[in-house]
Amino acid sequence: MACPLSCRHCRASALHEPLPGELTTAQAYRLLEQVAEMGPPNPVLVMTGGDCLSRPDLLELTGYARQLRLPVALSPSVSPLLDPRRLKQFQRFGVRAVSLSLDGARPETHDRVRGVDGHFHATLESLRWLLEMGFRVQVNTTVMRSNLTELADVAALLLKLGVPIWEVFFLIEVGRGGALEAPSAADNEDVCHFLYDASAHPLLVRTVEAPFFRRVTAQRRANPDPPAAGPLYSELTARLAQLAGEGGRRPRPQTVGTRDGMGVVFVAHDGAVRPSGFLPMAVGDIRERSLGELYRDSPLLRHIRAADFSGRCGQCQYRTLCGGSRARAFAATGDPLGEDPGCAYRPTLDA
Repeated sequence: MACPLSCRHCRASALHEPLPGELTTAQAYRLLEQVAEMGPPNPVLVMTGGDCLSRPDLLELTGYARQLRLPVALSPSVSPLLDPRRLKQFQRFGVRAVSLSLDGARPETHDRVRGVDGHFHATLESLRWLLEMGFRVQVNTTVMRSNLTELADVAALLLKLGVPIWEVFFLIEVGRGGALEAPSAADNEDVCHFLYDASAHPLLVRTVEAPFFRRVTAQRRANPDPPAAGPLYSELTARLAQLAGEGGRRPRPQTVGTRDGMGVVFVAHDGAVRPSGFLPMAVGDIRERSLGELYRDSPLLRHIRAADFSGRCGQCQYRTLCGGSRARAFAATGDPLGEDPGCAYRPTLDA
């Protein structure tokens, strides 16, 4: 799908024009029907991109989704296409949730990632009016080596704005993201412990491509003692306490049991179905087989749901709870069922 930005970590290397083979309106209608056929309960449909607002028939598709009783969320880019009058139309069609990306707490960090000068301030302004309009607003932040030390400042900024949901993406080196440096496994561990602590604030915290956050959450709930984490964790935790206090509740991170290929699938612009948007391995095409059939019958998805993994992920006592990032395993080794190199945990052989 087209997008006016040139984000350095874009999984799709999106262009300014629609990509070849994009689903027609009629094919997109059929996709919506296939999604509805998978319920009840009906799945949540997230319209993303590129920039979902660049698709001329998006409002029409949203209206049809409403007829099918499909909950719809939008994940647009911050661009001239994103304005209150247009979003009011989607609100009338039942859209209640919108997510925007914020990849740093400073203009120079975020603007460098997004490739557009002034994008940081435009994003903050968009967040403010979306909140004022009554949307349930989520901020997406991609964790990469260049913004690790700003995560506490991002969290504090969201608390100040009143953003209720923070979804933290852990970089997968695909698309343009292949040119960036992903955090080390030790950094990922520190960030997960920090995010657990951050959820003691009025902020719903969840992760993407970091299913090991569930393992960290389980460990922290079982052991109230401070974690044996590294200096990055100490730095981030101290910084958030300085900016926003200690948090006034028991940590409540969101660690629902869905992950790539297990309760979640990604349908690309051309109808290809993948376990996630970050795993470029199609299991079929919705123009040839229904989404429900592909989800149920794909050998790869069945292996993922059965936790049939190799390496450390296959030996781990948390393999059902966590499962590792299949996208990161594929990016590192070419095996979507291999071990996740972004996880620092070393399972015991007799676990």
